Amino acid sequence: MKTVLTGGKFNKIHPGHVWLLKKAKSLGYLIVVLAHEKHNRRSYAVPAARRKKALKDLGIADKVVVGSSKSFVGVVKKHKPDIIVLGYDQKLPDIETGDYIREKKIIVIKMKKHGTHSTRAMKK
Repeated sequence: MKTVLTGGKFNKIHPGHVWLLKKAKSLGYLIVVLAHEKHNRRSYAVPAARRKKALKDLGIADKVVVGSSKSFVGVVKKHKPDIIVLGYDQKLPDIETGDYIREKKIIVIKMKKHGTHSTRAMKK
């Protein structure tokens, strides 16, 4: 079975998140990486423990972890995914991560936007 890694802030889980998680899960064993609080400085930021519980309660991910405060490449090295799934509005965070992914031949899939769901729309 392939290991699939996806991540994000997941401050307010909406149908677009659920859709992305289900699509990612359909590809294999799903590990969800939550943005570390250092990288989640919005006024509506939810503590990592609450975000982790909310994602676990959905029952989609096989594993939910809080990411590193330092770099995404460390998370990728630790979990050794075969596939990384990015949301429509996400990109690889740095050159080091991109270089490692190319070196290890990890497949990167960028999902299309699903509907009109977004955290920004939920705030309105």
